[in-house]
Amino acid sequence: MAQVAWAYHIEGLTQEQVAAKLDVTRLRVNKALAEARKNGMVRITLNTPFSACPELEERLCKVYGLDQAYVAPSPQRPEDLQMIVGAALGQVLSSKLANPKVRRFGLSWGNTLNLATRFVASFKRGDLEIISVMGGLTRGSDFNSFEITTRLADLLGAQHSYFPAPLYAGSRRSRDTIMHLDVFNEVLSKIRKIDGMAVACSDISQRSLLVRDGLPADVKTQDLIRAGAVGDVLGTIVDKNGKPIDHPINERVVGIGIEDMRQIPNTILAAGGSYKIPVMHAVLQQSLARVLVTDEASAEGLLALQWR
Repeated sequence: MAQVAWAYHIEGLTQEQVAAKLDVTRLRVNKALAEARKNGMVRITLNTPFSACPELEERLCKVYGLDQAYVAPSPQRPEDLQMIVGAALGQVLSSKLANPKVRRFGLSWGNTLNLATRFVASFKRGDLEIISVMGGLTRGSDFNSFEITTRLADLLGAQHSYFPAPLYAGSRRSRDTIMHLDVFNEVLSKIRKIDGMAVACSDISQRSLLVRDGLPADVKTQDLIRAGAVGDVLGTIVDKNGKPIDHPINERVVGIGIEDMRQIPNTILAAGGSYKIPVMHAVLQQSLARVLVTDEASAEGLLALQWR
């Protein structure tokens, strides 16, 4: 029933397409949708902790030492991948943020997190603060940490605060100057005490928001790749083992680093796509996230990569 509801309401497939995808009759799809609406499983969002791939989730937790893994079925249309992972993240955030023990929650940037805000259940948490955990882009974008933080906070009636700085400083010296300012010390101290956060990761290609809009003009992707880069997390460029590459760009990150991230509890990594598997693997190897949200094909790719 959950698989039918997901494919029909989230992927936007017709009943005929759902029947073909799941190899069942259209009548069975129709009855499942009716029952899902009748019993309250389907509202505007799926009113259930979705778990269509429990075997993959269990294996990911065991292999990578995760507390939880959420694996959504891979979409029939490849262009829907980020929306599917974002929808799954929205369901996870709905559960996590309803917990009154979570008082401060951090967000990074990216389209997956942007899409997730469309699927978070609306409820009131005036005691909750949503915090941007990284610097932003210098131009407006729905994918920017400032916009995503504001949107989620408004949905929940929560407070919100920004990290009011660019992601990268012009040099290590200017980065050190910025980081020693009282206003940034206060923000960084608050970020290091958050109760959890949701982050994305990206590869080193033109598909990456970081590469397209975030890297300084004097940094070339070819140089990063030659230094062993497979992607970034919170702006830190990492190699296949999840360690920061030996490149000056990592000395210019304005914000928390890898070691800070490791100390934050309940960190959720949300990402999917074959091109992201190396950087997802790198992040998970370093235990930088305790919860993973991804799609079925990416989960299988991660497990295959782990055993090479």
